[in-house]
Amino acid sequence: MTMTAIGAFLFGIAIIGMLDGIVFHQILQWHSVNMHTDRIHQIMSDGYFHLLVTVVMFASSILLWKGDPKEPPSGFWGCFFLGAGAFNLVEGILNHHLLQAHHVKPGPNQVWFDISYDVFAVLLLAVGWMLYRRKTAA
Repeated sequence: MTMTAIGAFLFGIAIIGMLDGIVFHQILQWHSVNMHTDRIHQIMSDGYFHLLVTVVMFASSILLWKGDPKEPPSGFWGCFFLGAGAFNLVEGILNHHLLQAHHVKPGPNQVWFDISYDVFAVLLLAVGWMLYRRKTAA
């Protein structure tokens, strides 16, 4: 894999992580990274999550900056969506299903919200894979 591909993959992780934190944690306030504690520690866990995502964003920026400017756009976007989908799928399986750290939206329909999150992750992976294959076929 090229530096551009790794950078785009990490950039996808960072962007989807930021969107998750902004939309689900802050705007909708459906959950925090650690729901099984008081509100102060929930906010702290979200802050650590945002700090980690910012570090990933910084690392991806360096790799993209040093990467090949001739990389086809489909290669960038393919790796971007692969990173975003991988993050959501791993996060969904680990935090929502295995560890039960939190659910997308706790409550009576939480299983359906969690499964919808996983399905969205698989769609991101499929789009990423199709774009990446288009890059490698060219």
